[in-house]
Amino acid sequence: MGVKDSGKVSQKPSFKLSGMSLLSDLINLDLSGSIEKVIAEYIWIGGGSCMDLRSKARTLPRPLSHPENLPKWNYDGSSTGQASGEDSEVILYPQAIFKDPFRRGNNILVMCDTYTPTGEPLSSNKRYNAVKIFNDSRVVAEEPWFGIEQEYNLLQKDFRWPIGWPAGANPAPQGAYYCGVGADKVFGRDIVDAHYKACLYAGINICGINSEVAPSQYEFQVGPVTGISAADEVWVARYILERIAEIAGSIVSYDPEPLHGDWNGSGAHTNFSTKSMRNNGGYELIRKAIDKLGMRHKEHIAVYGEGNERRLTGRCETADFNTFVWGVGNRGASIRVGRDTEKAGKGYFEDRRPASNMDPYVVTSMIAETTLLWEPTA
Repeated sequence: MGVKDSGKVSQKPSFKLSGMSLLSDLINLDLSGSIEKVIAEYIWIGGGSCMDLRSKARTLPRPLSHPENLPKWNYDGSSTGQASGEDSEVILYPQAIFKDPFRRGNNILVMCDTYTPTGEPLSSNKRYNAVKIFNDSRVVAEEPWFGIEQEYNLLQKDFRWPIGWPAGANPAPQGAYYCGVGADKVFGRDIVDAHYKACLYAGINICGINSEVAPSQYEFQVGPVTGISAADEVWVARYILERIAEIAGSIVSYDPEPLHGDWNGSGAHTNFSTKSMRNNGGYELIRKAIDKLGMRHKEHIAVYGEGNERRLTGRCETADFNTFVWGVGNRGASIRVGRDTEKAGKGYFEDRRPASNMDPYVVTSMIAETTLLWEPTA
């Protein structure tokens, strides 16, 4: 009897494992060697929160490498808070293509923006106005480079509490976690490393990752990338991160101050330079650009992310929300200039004000507009 029972027990896991193996094989099935058709995952920003990413897939008859060759598509805007039920159609315009790290092969991710059927951009389509700024001949001539440092927190799905934290309590104070090593300091490294490699596969110019000051807080950096492409790449990198966290059963939080207590918040520090700033004598142009940013501080801070006032307190490596200050090597400033830039007399500066949930289309284009197009009135 014992032998019979033992046999039954050994069969069940074997069946389950073979079924899971088959499912995994099908998910990872490479279609490129058998058919010419490819799957395109269209990605867009919905009308909910500022981080409302959406996507759906369609089959294309063959591989395509330029967004202008991809068909426009539509979706039900009444289900995303972007249209009424009586006139719900929203049109997707393909704008940027990336390799798909999930389906692989010739399959692609497509970053899109959103329009009415008559061709008017939706109010949530911040890319439309950004393109106009980046296409201005004065901006094009300066080849603006951006490097964006995207911070975020990883949370448990069921409790929305940071992964690795004691239930309902804070861990030891911050200090040991930044770029830390060890099971008592780093939680979720598998998600972070998977995201790093997936972004490289996709063709995103991700240039680094690190654990941040709070446990379960991380950062990835995209750049340097020219113009509107920087914002496209950050949005797709966010999408890939959300998908990987979904697989891992975790939640990505871009809240600028998600944790109670004496913890650093999450930002999206934005590094910026122009061709003139990168050339000899560029330091004086950096100073002039910073002066302009100071004059328009209120306009910038108003669109640099929801809830940013909870993060920019003047503590924890931030400047106060209502105050503009810049300095060399000062991480408590609104704008930081690196020591290397000061020494070389050229280079870039870092706008430390943007929150982690900022829209990169808005932030990058506004920095370009203020520093390259805007002139103060007498």
